[in-house]
Amino acid sequence: MNEQPQCFRLDGETVLITGGGTGLGLGMAQCLARAGAKVVLVGRREAELKHAVASIGPSASFVAHDITQLKRAGALISLAEKTAGAPVSILVNNAGIHLKKTAAETSPEEFQSVLTTHVCAAQALTAAVLPGMLARGHGNILFTASMASLFGMPLVIAYSAAKSAYLGMVRSLAAEVSGRGVRVNAIAPGWIESPMLRQALAGDPARSNKILARTPMGKFGEPDDIGNAAVFLCSPAAKFITGVVLPVDGGAAIGF
Repeated sequence: MNEQPQCFRLDGETVLITGGGTGLGLGMAQCLARAGAKVVLVGRREAELKHAVASIGPSASFVAHDITQLKRAGALISLAEKTAGAPVSILVNNAGIHLKKTAAETSPEEFQSVLTTHVCAAQALTAAVLPGMLARGHGNILFTASMASLFGMPLVIAYSAAKSAYLGMVRSLAAEVSGRGVRVNAIAPGWIESPMLRQALAGDPARSNKILARTPMGKFGEPDDIGNAAVFLCSPAAKFITGVVLPVDGGAAIGF
């Protein structure tokens, strides 16, 4: 039997996941849908979103939207709820962009662009979805953090700053809202097969070898590894877990 135990089910939940059309976002969306949730994918590219929804099935829908339009966060939540026919009970702040440059070469505009996409957009969406969650006394907010949240990595100063900010957001939000039925957690993916990973490692075999050498399991992960962790953290199985950052990394955070 392949049916999940009931405590890992997400029946009756509605998930809004940013950056849900590809990579880790799509992997999470597929796993969340298999666990019984409705999923609303958000991204800028409609063709990718349509393809992703088709791969998931009837429990999925999408809204094409640029999350850096911060003042439209409330409108996005409303449209997502209208599209799904139910209130958003799980928000996954996953969308992100990558910038591989030295600190000296990173312009203030580039730095701000990365922070806007990761940090400011996540804050705006969280602020927009929280009132409904708190009124219902039920909700989950999940952030996609990173190995760059946990230790120093060269050539990604903007990305590291953004992902490190997530740790403070998770702790502060969890302290503020967990007593009112809303749990807040993060996943820190290791190196997972995805378009973003391929972009980060392009033309840099030494970096790829270094990653694998410090990963005790000796391999890259798969999107489902992150998706299954998302299911767990948003499910009743994790009902006493809030304010944590869960590394899903093949042991990279403790590797030597």
